[in-house]
Amino acid sequence: MSSARESPPQEHAPTAPLRKNRDFLKLWTGAGMSILGARVSAVAYPLLMVWQNGSPVDAGLVGFAALLPVLLVQLPAGVLVDRWDRRRTMIVCDLVGILTMGSVGITLLAGDVRLPHLMAAAFVEGGAAIFYRLSERAAVRNVVHADHLSAALSQNEARGRAAGLVGQPLGSSLFAVFRGFPFLFTAIAHLFALVMLLLIKQDLQTRRTAPPRRLHTELMEGLNWLRRQRFLRAAVLLVGATNILFQVLSLALVLVIKDSGGSPAVIGVIGAVSGVGGVCGALSGSWFGRRFAVSTIVMGVFAAWTVLMPMVALTSNPFALGALFAGMTFGGALMNVVAGVYQVQLTPDELQGRVSSVAMLLSSGANSLGALAGGFLLGAFSTTATVLGVGATMLVTLVASLLSPAMRSAPTEPVMVSTPREPRKAAAHSPDSEEI
Repeated sequence: MSSARESPPQEHAPTAPLRKNRDFLKLWTGAGMSILGARVSAVAYPLLMVWQNGSPVDAGLVGFAALLPVLLVQLPAGVLVDRWDRRRTMIVCDLVGILTMGSVGITLLAGDVRLPHLMAAAFVEGGAAIFYRLSERAAVRNVVHADHLSAALSQNEARGRAAGLVGQPLGSSLFAVFRGFPFLFTAIAHLFALVMLLLIKQDLQTRRTAPPRRLHTELMEGLNWLRRQRFLRAAVLLVGATNILFQVLSLALVLVIKDSGGSPAVIGVIGAVSGVGGVCGALSGSWFGRRFAVSTIVMGVFAAWTVLMPMVALTSNPFALGALFAGMTFGGALMNVVAGVYQVQLTPDELQGRVSSVAMLLSSGANSLGALAGGFLLGAFSTTATVLGVGATMLVTLVASLLSPAMRSAPTEPVMVSTPREPRKAAAHSPDSEEI
Protein backbone atom coordinates (compact mmCIF):
# COMPACT_ATOMS: atom_id res chain seq x y z
CA MET A 1 0.00 0.00 0.00
CA SER A 2 1.25 3.44 -0.84
CA SER A 3 1.90 5.64 2.14
CA ALA A 4 1.68 9.39 2.54
CA ARG A 5 4.84 11.11 3.73
CA GLU A 6 3.24 14.45 4.34
CA SER A 7 -0.25 15.90 4.66
CA PRO A 8 -1.71 18.18 2.02
CA PRO A 9 -0.52 21.74 2.64
CA GLN A 10 -4.14 22.91 2.76
CA GLU A 11 -4.52 21.19 6.15
CA HIS A 12 -2.33 23.89 7.70
CA ALA A 13 -2.84 26.86 5.38
CA PRO A 14 -4.94 29.86 6.41
CA THR A 15 -8.61 29.41 5.56
CA ALA A 16 -9.65 31.58 2.61
CA PRO A 17 -13.06 31.51 0.90
CA LEU A 18 -13.49 28.48 -1.32
CA ARG A 19 -14.52 30.73 -4.20
CA LYS A 20 -10.98 32.21 -4.18
CA ASN A 21 -9.27 28.84 -4.43
CA ARG A 22 -8.19 28.99 -8.07
CA ASP A 23 -6.95 25.42 -8.32
CA PHE A 24 -10.23 24.08 -6.95
CA LEU A 25 -12.18 26.27 -9.37
CA LYS A 26 -10.13 24.97 -12.31
CA LEU A 27 -10.60 21.38 -11.19
CA TRP A 28 -14.30 21.98 -10.55
CA THR A 29 -14.91 23.71 -13.88
CA GLY A 30 -12.92 21.27 -16.00
CA ALA A 31 -14.49 18.22 -14.42
CA GLY A 32 -17.89 19.89 -14.78
CA MET A 33 -17.43 20.22 -18.53
CA SER A 34 -16.30 16.60 -18.74
CA ILE A 35 -19.42 15.50 -16.85
CA LEU A 36 -21.63 17.69 -19.03
CA GLY A 37 -20.20 16.10 -22.15
CA ALA A 38 -20.82 12.64 -20.73
CA ARG A 39 -24.44 13.57 -19.94
CA VAL A 40 -24.99 14.90 -23.45
CA SER A 41 -23.73 11.72 -25.11
CA ALA A 42 -25.59 9.50 -22.61
CA VAL A 43 -28.84 11.22 -23.60
CA ALA A 44 -28.05 10.76 -27.29
CA TYR A 45 -27.40 6.99 -27.18
CA PRO A 46 -30.96 5.78 -26.50
CA LEU A 47 -32.43 8.51 -28.73
CA LEU A 48 -30.21 7.38 -31.59
CA MET A 49 -31.19 3.74 -31.16
CA VAL A 50 -34.91 4.25 -30.60
CA TRP A 51 -35.52 6.96 -33.22
CA GLN A 52 -33.22 5.50 -35.87
CA ASN A 53 -33.57 1.74 -35.36
CA GLY A 54 -36.84 1.71 -33.43
CA SER A 55 -35.42 -0.90 -31.06
CA PRO A 56 -35.43 -0.70 -27.26
CA VAL A 57 -33.20 -3.80 -27.32
CA ASP A 58 -30.49 -1.90 -29.25
CA ALA A 59 -30.85 1.00 -26.83
CA GLY A 60 -30.41 -1.44 -23.95
CA LEU A 61 -27.31 -2.94 -25.59
CA VAL A 62 -25.62 0.46 -26.00
CA GLY A 63 -26.55 1.37 -22.44
CA PHE A 64 -25.11 -1.97 -21.32
CA ALA A 65 -21.82 -1.26 -23.10
CA ALA A 66 -21.58 2.25 -21.63
CA LEU A 67 -22.11 0.98 -18.09
CA LEU A 68 -20.19 -2.30 -18.33
CA PRO A 69 -16.88 -0.61 -17.33
CA VAL A 70 -18.40 0.05 -13.91
CA LEU A 71 -18.50 -3.71 -13.48
CA LEU A 72 -15.21 -4.63 -15.16
CA VAL A 73 -12.90 -1.62 -14.73
CA GLN A 74 -13.91 -0.13 -11.40
CA LEU A 75 -11.79 -2.23 -9.03
CA PRO A 76 -8.47 -2.24 -10.92
CA ALA A 77 -8.99 1.47 -11.65
CA GLY A 78 -9.10 2.18 -7.91
CA VAL A 79 -5.74 0.50 -7.36
CA LEU A 80 -4.11 2.20 -10.33
CA VAL A 81 -5.46 5.63 -9.39
CA ASP A 82 -3.79 5.25 -5.97
CA ARG A 83 -0.52 4.27 -7.71
CA TRP A 84 -0.42 6.69 -10.61
CA ASP A 85 -0.10 10.44 -10.76
CA ARG A 86 -3.70 11.69 -10.64
CA ARG A 87 -3.12 14.65 -12.94
CA ARG A 88 -1.55 12.52 -15.68
CA THR A 89 -4.30 9.94 -15.35
CA MET A 90 -6.98 12.58 -15.87
CA ILE A 91 -5.12 14.00 -18.87
CA VAL A 92 -5.08 10.59 -20.57
CA CYS A 93 -8.78 10.14 -19.80
CA ASP A 94 -9.64 13.43 -21.49
CA LEU A 95 -7.60 12.45 -24.55
CA VAL A 96 -9.47 9.14 -24.76
CA GLY A 97 -12.79 10.98 -24.53
CA ILE A 98 -11.78 13.34 -27.34
CA LEU A 99 -10.83 10.47 -29.65
CA THR A 100 -13.75 8.12 -28.96
CA MET A 101 -16.56 10.68 -29.03
CA GLY A 102 -14.98 12.47 -31.98
CA SER A 103 -14.97 9.19 -33.91
CA VAL A 104 -18.70 8.67 -33.30
CA GLY A 105 -19.54 12.24 -34.34
CA ILE A 106 -17.47 12.00 -37.52
CA THR A 107 -19.01 8.63 -38.40
CA LEU A 108 -22.50 10.07 -38.08
CA LEU A 109 -21.46 13.06 -40.18
CA ALA A 110 -20.48 10.54 -42.87
CA GLY A 111 -23.97 9.04 -42.65
CA ASP A 112 -22.95 5.65 -41.29
CA VAL A 113 -23.80 4.32 -37.84
CA ARG A 114 -23.13 0.79 -36.65
CA LEU A 115 -24.18 -0.76 -33.38
CA PRO A 116 -20.76 -2.42 -32.68
CA HIS A 117 -18.96 0.92 -33.13
CA LEU A 118 -21.35 2.69 -30.76
CA MET A 119 -21.01 -0.07 -28.18
CA ALA A 120 -17.20 -0.03 -28.40
CA ALA A 121 -16.99 3.77 -28.14
CA ALA A 122 -19.43 3.82 -25.23
CA PHE A 123 -17.40 1.15 -23.40
CA VAL A 124 -14.01 2.84 -23.90
CA GLU A 125 -15.26 6.32 -23.00
CA GLY A 126 -17.09 4.88 -19.99
CA GLY A 127 -13.92 3.18 -18.78
CA ALA A 128 -11.91 6.39 -19.09
CA ALA A 129 -14.64 8.25 -17.19
CA ILE A 130 -14.21 5.87 -14.25
CA PHE A 131 -10.47 6.62 -13.99
CA TYR A 132 -11.22 10.34 -14.31
CA ARG A 133 -13.96 10.34 -11.68
CA LEU A 134 -11.93 8.37 -9.14
CA SER A 135 -8.90 10.62 -9.64
CA GLU A 136 -10.89 13.83 -9.34
CA ARG A 137 -12.81 12.67 -6.27
CA ALA A 138 -9.57 11.70 -4.52
CA ALA A 139 -7.85 14.94 -5.55
CA VAL A 140 -10.42 17.32 -4.02
CA ARG A 141 -9.14 17.02 -0.45
CA ASN A 142 -5.65 17.93 -1.69
CA VAL A 143 -6.67 21.26 -3.22
CA VAL A 144 -9.03 22.54 -0.49
CA HIS A 145 -8.63 23.30 3.20
CA ALA A 146 -10.09 20.68 5.56
CA ASP A 147 -12.75 23.18 6.69
CA HIS A 148 -13.94 23.43 3.09
CA LEU A 149 -14.18 19.71 2.29
CA SER A 150 -17.93 19.43 2.94
CA ALA A 151 -18.67 22.55 0.89
CA ALA A 152 -16.38 21.39 -1.93
CA LEU A 153 -18.04 17.97 -2.18
CA SER A 154 -21.49 19.59 -2.02
CA GLN A 155 -20.51 21.84 -4.91
CA ASN A 156 -19.20 18.83 -6.82
CA GLU A 157 -22.55 17.07 -6.41
CA ALA A 158 -24.42 20.22 -7.42
CA ARG A 159 -22.12 20.47 -10.45
CA GLY A 160 -23.01 16.94 -11.50
CA ARG A 161 -26.72 17.60 -11.07
CA ALA A 162 -26.46 20.88 -12.97
CA ALA A 163 -24.69 19.00 -15.76
CA GLY A 164 -27.65 16.64 -15.85
CA LEU A 165 -30.05 19.59 -15.88
CA VAL A 166 -28.29 21.21 -18.83
CA GLY A 167 -27.14 17.99 -20.49
CA GLN A 168 -30.57 16.45 -20.96
CA PRO A 169 -32.16 19.28 -22.99
CA LEU A 170 -28.84 20.15 -24.63
CA GLY A 171 -28.27 16.58 -25.75
CA SER A 172 -31.79 16.13 -27.08
CA SER A 173 -31.72 19.55 -28.79
CA LEU A 174 -28.39 18.86 -30.47
CA PHE A 175 -29.72 15.47 -31.51
CA ALA A 176 -32.80 17.11 -33.05
CA VAL A 177 -30.55 19.38 -35.16
CA PHE A 178 -28.16 16.61 -36.21
CA ARG A 179 -27.60 13.22 -34.64
CA GLY A 180 -23.82 13.53 -34.54
CA PHE A 181 -23.71 16.89 -32.74
CA PRO A 182 -24.06 15.49 -29.16
CA PHE A 183 -20.95 13.36 -29.62
CA LEU A 184 -18.92 16.17 -31.18
CA PHE A 185 -19.94 18.40 -28.27
CA THR A 186 -18.69 15.76 -25.82
CA ALA A 187 -15.31 15.68 -27.57
CA ILE A 188 -15.05 19.49 -27.28
CA ALA A 189 -16.03 19.32 -23.59
CA HIS A 190 -13.17 16.89 -22.94
CA LEU A 191 -10.79 19.28 -24.69
CA PHE A 192 -11.87 22.13 -22.40
CA ALA A 193 -11.44 19.90 -19.33
CA LEU A 194 -7.94 19.02 -20.51
CA VAL A 195 -6.95 22.69 -20.74
CA MET A 196 -8.27 23.44 -17.24
CA LEU A 197 -6.39 20.46 -15.84
CA LEU A 198 -3.10 21.64 -17.33
CA LEU A 199 -3.51 25.02 -15.59
CA ILE A 200 -3.77 23.58 -12.06
CA LYS A 201 -0.61 24.29 -10.02
CA GLN A 202 -1.29 22.33 -6.82
CA ASP A 203 -0.32 18.65 -6.51
CA LEU A 204 -3.40 16.45 -6.62
CA GLN A 205 -2.14 13.88 -4.11
CA THR A 206 0.16 13.48 -1.16
CA ARG A 207 3.67 12.24 -1.84
CA ARG A 208 4.06 8.47 -2.06
CA THR A 209 7.17 6.69 -0.81
CA ALA A 210 6.31 2.98 -0.62
CA PRO A 211 6.75 0.98 -3.86
CA PRO A 212 3.61 -0.55 -5.41
CA ARG A 213 2.84 -4.16 -4.59
CA ARG A 214 0.79 -6.79 -6.35
CA LEU A 215 -2.45 -5.41 -7.74
CA HIS A 216 -4.49 -8.06 -5.96
CA THR A 217 -2.87 -7.26 -2.61
CA GLU A 218 -3.55 -3.54 -2.87
CA LEU A 219 -7.06 -4.16 -4.13
CA MET A 220 -7.87 -6.36 -1.14
CA GLU A 221 -6.71 -3.61 1.24
CA GLY A 222 -9.41 -1.28 -0.09
CA LEU A 223 -12.00 -4.05 -0.13
CA ASN A 224 -11.21 -5.17 3.42
CA TRP A 225 -11.26 -1.61 4.73
CA LEU A 226 -14.75 -1.03 3.36
CA ARG A 227 -15.91 -4.48 4.48
CA ARG A 228 -15.15 -3.54 8.09
CA GLN A 229 -17.33 -0.43 7.86
CA ARG A 230 -20.73 -1.97 8.59
CA PHE A 231 -22.94 0.96 7.68
CA LEU A 232 -21.10 1.91 4.49
CA ARG A 233 -21.07 -1.72 3.37
CA ALA A 234 -24.84 -2.10 3.81
CA ALA A 235 -25.65 1.31 2.34
CA VAL A 236 -23.73 0.85 -0.90
CA LEU A 237 -25.31 -2.56 -1.49
CA LEU A 238 -28.81 -1.18 -1.02
CA VAL A 239 -28.05 1.83 -3.22
CA GLY A 240 -26.79 -0.62 -5.85
CA ALA A 241 -30.22 -2.24 -5.97
CA THR A 242 -31.91 1.13 -6.47
CA ASN A 243 -29.49 2.12 -9.24
CA ILE A 244 -30.54 -0.94 -11.24
CA LEU A 245 -34.16 0.18 -10.91
CA PHE A 246 -33.34 3.67 -12.13
CA GLN A 247 -31.74 2.26 -15.28
CA VAL A 248 -35.00 0.50 -16.12
CA LEU A 249 -37.03 3.59 -15.21
CA SER A 250 -34.93 5.90 -17.40
CA LEU A 251 -35.40 3.72 -20.47
CA ALA A 252 -39.11 3.38 -19.68
CA LEU A 253 -39.40 7.18 -19.76
CA VAL A 254 -38.12 7.26 -23.35
CA LEU A 255 -40.82 4.80 -24.41
CA VAL A 256 -43.55 6.60 -22.46
CA ILE A 257 -42.81 9.81 -24.35
CA LYS A 258 -42.42 8.10 -27.71
CA ASP A 259 -45.64 6.10 -27.36
CA SER A 260 -47.57 9.22 -26.38
CA GLY A 261 -46.44 11.00 -29.55
CA GLY A 262 -43.79 13.16 -27.89
CA SER A 263 -40.45 14.18 -29.34
CA PRO A 264 -36.87 13.95 -27.99
CA ALA A 265 -37.22 17.60 -26.95
CA VAL A 266 -39.93 16.59 -24.45
CA ILE A 267 -37.48 14.20 -22.80
CA GLY A 268 -35.06 17.10 -22.62
CA VAL A 269 -37.60 19.25 -20.80
CA ILE A 270 -38.30 16.47 -18.31
CA GLY A 271 -34.56 16.08 -17.81
CA ALA A 272 -34.21 19.80 -17.16
CA VAL A 273 -36.95 19.77 -14.52
CA SER A 274 -35.40 16.66 -13.00
CA GLY A 275 -32.03 18.39 -12.97
CA VAL A 276 -33.45 21.32 -11.02
CA GLY A 277 -34.49 18.84 -8.34
CA GLY A 278 -31.00 17.38 -8.30
CA VAL A 279 -29.31 20.76 -7.97
CA CYS A 280 -31.64 21.71 -5.12
CA GLY A 281 -30.92 18.40 -3.39
CA ALA A 282 -27.17 18.87 -3.74
CA LEU A 283 -27.22 22.46 -2.49
CA SER A 284 -29.35 21.49 0.50
CA GLY A 285 -27.03 18.61 1.38
CA SER A 286 -25.04 20.63 3.89
CA TRP A 287 -28.22 21.83 5.62
CA PHE A 288 -29.60 18.31 6.02
CA GLY A 289 -26.16 16.91 6.84
CA ARG A 290 -25.79 19.25 9.81
CA ARG A 291 -29.14 18.20 11.26
CA PHE A 292 -29.73 14.52 10.50
CA ALA A 293 -27.75 11.31 10.74
CA VAL A 294 -26.59 9.82 7.47
CA SER A 295 -28.65 6.65 8.05
CA THR A 296 -31.81 8.72 8.57
CA ILE A 297 -31.23 10.53 5.29
CA VAL A 298 -30.56 7.32 3.35
CA MET A 299 -33.68 5.53 4.59
CA GLY A 300 -35.79 8.69 4.18
CA VAL A 301 -34.72 8.91 0.52
CA PHE A 302 -35.55 5.23 0.01
CA ALA A 303 -39.04 5.85 1.41
CA ALA A 304 -39.58 8.79 -0.95
CA TRP A 305 -38.48 6.71 -3.95
CA THR A 306 -40.87 3.94 -2.96
CA VAL A 307 -43.75 6.40 -3.29
CA LEU A 308 -42.57 8.20 -6.43
CA MET A 309 -41.34 5.36 -8.67
CA PRO A 310 -44.65 3.55 -9.34
CA MET A 311 -46.39 6.87 -10.01
CA VAL A 312 -44.46 7.09 -13.29
CA ALA A 313 -46.79 4.35 -14.58
CA LEU A 314 -49.86 6.49 -13.95
CA THR A 315 -49.20 9.40 -16.32
CA SER A 316 -47.65 10.44 -19.63
CA ASN A 317 -48.00 14.16 -18.86
CA PRO A 318 -44.54 15.73 -19.24
CA PHE A 319 -45.10 18.15 -16.36
CA ALA A 320 -46.16 15.38 -13.98
CA LEU A 321 -43.27 13.18 -15.08
CA GLY A 322 -40.87 16.07 -14.63
CA ALA A 323 -42.12 16.63 -11.09
CA LEU A 324 -41.79 12.94 -10.22
CA PHE A 325 -38.25 12.69 -11.54
CA ALA A 326 -37.34 15.99 -9.87
CA GLY A 327 -38.41 14.54 -6.53
CA MET A 328 -36.38 11.40 -7.11
CA THR A 329 -33.24 13.26 -8.17
CA PHE A 330 -33.58 15.65 -5.22
CA GLY A 331 -33.35 12.67 -2.88
CA GLY A 332 -30.52 11.06 -4.80
CA ALA A 333 -28.42 14.22 -4.81
CA LEU A 334 -29.02 14.82 -1.11
CA MET A 335 -27.98 11.28 -0.27
CA ASN A 336 -24.89 11.45 -2.48
CA VAL A 337 -23.64 14.62 -0.77
CA VAL A 338 -24.07 13.37 2.79
CA ALA A 339 -22.78 9.85 2.14
CA GLY A 340 -19.94 11.17 -0.02
CA VAL A 341 -18.70 13.56 2.64
CA TYR A 342 -18.93 10.79 5.22
CA GLN A 343 -16.88 8.36 3.12
CA VAL A 344 -14.18 10.87 2.07
CA GLN A 345 -13.72 12.09 5.64
CA LEU A 346 -13.39 8.56 6.92
CA THR A 347 -11.02 7.14 4.27
CA PRO A 348 -7.21 7.63 4.47
CA ASP A 349 -5.80 9.53 1.47
CA GLU A 350 -3.69 6.59 0.30
CA LEU A 351 -6.85 4.44 0.14
CA GLN A 352 -9.16 7.00 -1.49
CA GLY A 353 -9.06 5.50 -4.98
CA ARG A 354 -9.48 1.90 -3.86
CA VAL A 355 -12.24 2.55 -1.35
CA SER A 356 -14.14 4.76 -3.81
CA SER A 357 -13.78 2.16 -6.54
CA VAL A 358 -15.10 -0.63 -4.33
CA ALA A 359 -18.00 1.54 -3.15
CA MET A 360 -18.85 2.55 -6.71
CA LEU A 361 -18.66 -1.05 -7.89
CA LEU A 362 -21.04 -2.22 -5.19
CA SER A 363 -23.43 0.69 -5.74
CA SER A 364 -23.29 0.95 -9.54
CA GLY A 365 -21.61 -2.21 -10.83
CA ALA A 366 -24.88 -3.80 -11.90
CA ASN A 367 -26.11 -0.69 -13.74
CA SER A 368 -25.09 -2.26 -17.05
CA LEU A 369 -27.27 -5.26 -16.26
CA GLY A 370 -30.07 -2.88 -15.33
CA ALA A 371 -29.87 -1.18 -18.73
CA LEU A 372 -29.76 -4.55 -20.48
CA ALA A 373 -32.64 -5.94 -18.40
CA GLY A 374 -34.64 -2.76 -19.00
CA GLY A 375 -34.39 -3.21 -22.74
CA PHE A 376 -35.58 -6.81 -22.62
CA LEU A 377 -38.29 -6.18 -20.02
CA LEU A 378 -39.73 -3.29 -22.00
CA GLY A 379 -39.57 -5.40 -25.13
CA ALA A 380 -41.45 -8.26 -23.45
CA PHE A 381 -43.92 -6.40 -21.19
CA SER A 382 -45.85 -3.17 -21.32
CA THR A 383 -44.27 -0.01 -20.02
CA THR A 384 -46.88 0.23 -17.26
CA ALA A 385 -46.24 -3.30 -16.02
CA THR A 386 -42.48 -2.77 -16.05
CA VAL A 387 -42.68 0.47 -14.06
CA LEU A 388 -45.04 -1.06 -11.50
CA GLY A 389 -42.57 -3.92 -11.11
CA VAL A 390 -39.84 -1.37 -10.45
CA GLY A 391 -41.98 0.21 -7.74
CA ALA A 392 -42.64 -3.14 -6.07
CA THR A 393 -38.92 -3.94 -6.05
CA MET A 394 -38.18 -0.55 -4.48
CA LEU A 395 -40.63 -1.36 -1.69
CA VAL A 396 -38.71 -4.57 -0.97
CA THR A 397 -35.47 -2.58 -0.87
CA LEU A 398 -36.95 -0.11 1.61
CA VAL A 399 -38.10 -2.91 3.91
CA ALA A 400 -34.65 -4.50 3.72
CA SER A 401 -33.01 -1.20 4.76
CA LEU A 402 -35.38 -0.78 7.70
CA LEU A 403 -34.70 -4.33 8.91
CA SER A 404 -30.92 -4.24 8.36
CA PRO A 405 -28.96 -4.34 11.67
CA ALA A 406 -26.07 -2.57 9.95
CA MET A 407 -28.29 0.34 8.92
CA ARG A 408 -29.75 0.58 12.43
CA SER A 409 -26.26 0.54 13.98
CA ALA A 410 -25.11 3.57 11.99
CA PRO A 411 -23.85 6.67 13.84
CA THR A 412 -26.66 8.88 15.09
CA GLU A 413 -24.84 12.24 14.98
CA PRO A 414 -24.96 14.48 11.88
CA VAL A 415 -22.04 13.89 9.53
CA MET A 416 -21.27 17.49 8.53
CA VAL A 417 -19.41 19.58 11.08
CA SER A 418 -17.37 22.72 10.74
CA THR A 419 -14.08 20.81 10.85
CA PRO A 420 -14.19 17.29 9.41
CA ARG A 421 -12.91 14.43 11.48
CA GLU A 422 -9.43 13.18 10.66
CA PRO A 423 -9.48 10.00 8.57
CA ARG A 424 -8.97 7.08 10.90
CA LYS A 425 -6.01 5.32 9.32
CA ALA A 426 -6.01 2.68 12.02
CA ALA A 427 -9.28 1.37 10.61
CA ALA A 428 -7.43 0.28 7.51
CA HIS A 429 -5.34 -2.10 9.53
CA SER A 430 -7.39 -3.12 12.55
CA PRO A 431 -9.24 -6.39 11.88
CA ASP A 432 -11.61 -5.64 14.73
CA SER A 433 -12.75 -2.28 13.38
CA GLU A 434 -16.49 -2.49 12.76
CA GLU A 435 -17.65 0.99 13.66
CA ILE A 436 -18.09 3.87 11.29
